[in-house]
Amino acid sequence: MKQTIDEKIKSENQLTSALQNLKISVEAYPDLKANQNFLQLQEELSDIENKLAAVRRYFNAATTEFNNGIETFPSNLIANTFGFTRETLFDLGQERANLQEPPKISFS
Repeated sequence: MKQTIDEKIKSENQLTSALQNLKISVEAYPDLKANQNFLQLQEELSDIENKLAAVRRYFNAATTEFNNGIETFPSNLIANTFGFTRETLFDLGQERANLQEPPKISFS
């Protein structure tokens, strides 16, 4: 099943919301916050967020290059012949400002 960009953005927003709920739930358990395994989980979540941000930037750069290519001569002649159309960027809207900064995961 192929997802559209809008469906992927919706899925990512749901993941972000779930992680925020996890943060709120963990605050009620001080012993868990100090657990070494949990600290490792925090680091891994931060690493995953950084990797996702890098992949979004790569995807948007490639999509922008593709969109520019199908609009410039002479590649637009081939693009029109084969029916290539502009693709949507992976834009998170208001969430974009938050994602430009490294994730700040704190359970204290």
